[in-house]
Amino acid sequence: SMNRIETLFGQSNRKLLSVFYTAGFPTLDSTATIARQLQAAGADLIEIGIPFSDPIADGPIIQESNSVALRNGMTLKLLLGQVAEIRKSVTIPIFLMGYLNPVLQYGIEKFLADASEAGVDGLILPDLPLAEFNIAYKELFIHHRLATVFLIAPSTSEERIRRIDDLATGFLYAVSSSSITGAKGDFTDEQMSYFKRLEQMKLKNPILTGFGISNAITYEKASRHSRGAIVGSAFISMIKKSKDLDSDIVKFIEEIRGKFQMATHPTHTRINRI
Repeated sequence: SMNRIETLFGQSNRKLLSVFYTAGFPTLDSTATIARQLQAAGADLIEIGIPFSDPIADGPIIQESNSVALRNGMTLKLLLGQVAEIRKSVTIPIFLMGYLNPVLQYGIEKFLADASEAGVDGLILPDLPLAEFNIAYKELFIHHRLATVFLIAPSTSEERIRRIDDLATGFLYAVSSSSITGAKGDFTDEQMSYFKRLEQMKLKNPILTGFGISNAITYEKASRHSRGAIVGSAFISMIKKSKDLDSDIVKFIEEIRGKFQMATHPTHTRINRI
C-alpha cells in the first residue's frame, strides 16, 4: 500500500535508512528472518533483491549473493510467498529490486497483482525503460497501488531527472556514482555537490542516496542533502561473515546511524549500548 510509504516519508524530516539484501542469501529461508531483524533493529525500509543470473550493474559482493541465492533455489514465486509471510509481522515498507528479465518471465501483469497481494509496497526495476513504463505499465502500477522507484546518477541530465520525478511514486534512488555497486570509502567533493544540486531542484519525490554507504560517516554525508540513504553491499558482506545475525544486524544499524540518531529513532526500542 502506498500509505505505508506516505506515512514514512511524511514523518517530518527524520533521516531514513533503507537496507538492501538479496532474497535467499545466505540460505533460502534467510529472507524473512533478516526482514524481521531489520525492523527490530530500526531500519526504515527494506529493499529485497530479486536474484538474477546476470546482474551486470552490481559489484562482486551482490553478484556473489545472487549466485548463492539461485543455487539455493530462490525464485520469484517463492520470494512473493516469503514476502506474504514477512508481512504478518513486518510493518515497514518493502520494495523489491531487480532486473526486468525475471519479472517478464513471470508475466508483468501477474507479477504486479501477486506482488501487491503479497504486501509489496513498491518496485525498483533499474532496467525498465521510462518510455515503456509510461506507455505500457504506469496504469497497472497505479491500479495495484505499487510505488515505482527510478534511479538517477550524476550523469543524468536535469531534464531527465525532472521527467523521472514526474513518473516516479515513492522515492528517487540517487546513485552516488555511475559505476557499479559497492562501498568505496568516502564521497568526493564532486559527489557532494551532486547531492546538493538534487536537493536544490526541489523535486516532488523524496530522495534516498545509494551506492557507497558503509559507515556512519558516509551515511551522514549521503543523508545531508536527502531524506536518507540506502546500504547494500556493506550489509551483505556483514551477513556473509556473521555467526549471530540477530545481534550483528542490531550492531550494524547502530553503527551506520551513529549514536545520536539511534537515540531519536521512534521505532527503536532497545536501550543504546554505552
